[in-house]
Amino acid sequence: MANSLKKLVSCVILDLDGTLLNTDGIVSEVLKGYLVKYGKQWDGRGAHSIVGKTPREAAAVIVEDYGLPLSIDEFVSEITPMCSDQWFNIKALPGANRLINHLKGHNVRMALASNSPRENIETKIAYHAGWKESFSLIIGGDEVTVGKPSPEIFLEVAKRLNVDPSKCLVIEDSIPGVMAGKAAGMEVVAVPSLTKQSHLYISADEVINSLLDLQPAKWGLPPFEDWIEGTLPIEPWHIGGPVTKGFGRGSKVLGIPTANLSTEGYSTVLSEHPSGVYFGWAGLSTRGIYKFVMSIGWNPYFNNAEKTIEPWLLHDFEEDFYGEELRLAIVGYIRPEANFSSLESLIEKIHEDRKIAETALELTLYLKHREDPYLKISLHGDNSHL
Repeated sequence: MANSLKKLVSCVILDLDGTLLNTDGIVSEVLKGYLVKYGKQWDGRGAHSIVGKTPREAAAVIVEDYGLPLSIDEFVSEITPMCSDQWFNIKALPGANRLINHLKGHNVRMALASNSPRENIETKIAYHAGWKESFSLIIGGDEVTVGKPSPEIFLEVAKRLNVDPSKCLVIEDSIPGVMAGKAAGMEVVAVPSLTKQSHLYISADEVINSLLDLQPAKWGLPPFEDWIEGTLPIEPWHIGGPVTKGFGRGSKVLGIPTANLSTEGYSTVLSEHPSGVYFGWAGLSTRGIYKFVMSIGWNPYFNNAEKTIEPWLLHDFEEDFYGEELRLAIVGYIRPEANFSSLESLIEKIHEDRKIAETALELTLYLKHREDPYLKISLHGDNSHL
């Protein structure tokens, strides 16, 4: 650990939207419905340019990019209540509750610093039990003279908590947020909310795939103690559907027969879970229940254009099962998605993931999920619960 330790920090400053909460999905859905009345179609092209901006700055971008026939103030007055009506639907991003509970349990001071107005922040976190009480300080963008990328909001946190800026660790999802943290003289970990844009966060001290991959010990903070046999237990989630033909490279190129699932109808679910390698239990039509290890993401080595789901059922089947119903109970996480310098190194890593998953699924913690009703129902052909 000594070699990997960067700086000892005593305070963690967290951004909210896109870092702790999956706000982007809500905003996109609201904009999609809102723009229809102006004959426009939200295609997501504005998402990259509004991440990390103040609400008013984001409004200016949308009004200009879509050529809306109204002022920025008029746009804000119309869109704000529409978003507010949906704040109760915002889900915590994977790892958010784990991080907050961990730091609180070890008496590490936390602050929340967001470009959103203080009232919006209070409303959003009210739907997440224990969050408000966990922060020593909450500051909104309307409580400083200028928002991120200015360092003002972070310096104000350090001032109010009477802590040296160099002893603060900022965790941010946006480039403006990262810039603000570095300008304040703080250590910064970036958790990019922009798809396949990690290379743009060059000023951050560290870039991680998701909060699941944060290593507090790197910053002199108490380490997580919930990793077991190289795996991280997660709140189980489910996905299923008929097995489809994929790119044809699983068996032919990798020698690994993946059972591909269509992502149609699961875009929201996929947006809620970071790319990476997961594992769990699979129910396959009338055949039975099997262990599986799964890749979710863009497979950097092959540079997929879309996020895919590629489970590998850990059983030697004598024939393929295209078209059969497959139900997955995802119960654990192994590692973030990564690129590889060669096909051989990729294949070696996949087999390493398989061994980790097979061993872990024998642990009582994971083995109990083999009895998940979701898998049993699918085996009897009853999909009425979906």
